[in-house]
Amino acid sequence: MRIIGIDPGTGILGFGVVDVNNTKLTMVTAGVITTPAHTPLDERLEEIFDGLTAIIAETKPDNMSIEKLFFARNVTTAISVSHARGVAMLTGRKARLPIAEYTPMQIKQTLTGYGKADKKQMQEMVRLQLNLKEIPRPDDAADALATAITHAYMIRH
Repeated sequence: MRIIGIDPGTGILGFGVVDVNNTKLTMVTAGVITTPAHTPLDERLEEIFDGLTAIIAETKPDNMSIEKLFFARNVTTAISVSHARGVAMLTGRKARLPIAEYTPMQIKQTLTGYGKADKKQMQEMVRLQLNLKEIPRPDDAADALATAITHAYMIRH
């Protein structure tokens, strides 16, 4: 099974694709879709849609796993991330992918056993789970991989 994980954002949207073979997880690819600041929102969302559509077509995942927006201190940021999240979910839906949603706390709990783990702990667990030499960069790609890994564990249980 192949899972694409999404860490939503308007300026930077992280993606990570993993293969699940019994208990073995393997990274296929990971990266980010970036959109220029000060570009109109509709253009940024179109770039996210086009970029994610191409990644899905290339990697052919079986499932999409996306981080839920839990809360944000800045309402404007929360709204723009919600737009990007909606576009990512629509892209997955158009590709006929089942979509699973996980809160940041669920992802941290699944990977580290502690729902309030810090970023460094999370990144190290992603590295270990995928048997990588280095932590995936940028952070958004590592977060997307963590989301995909979470789904891999959830579907097993």
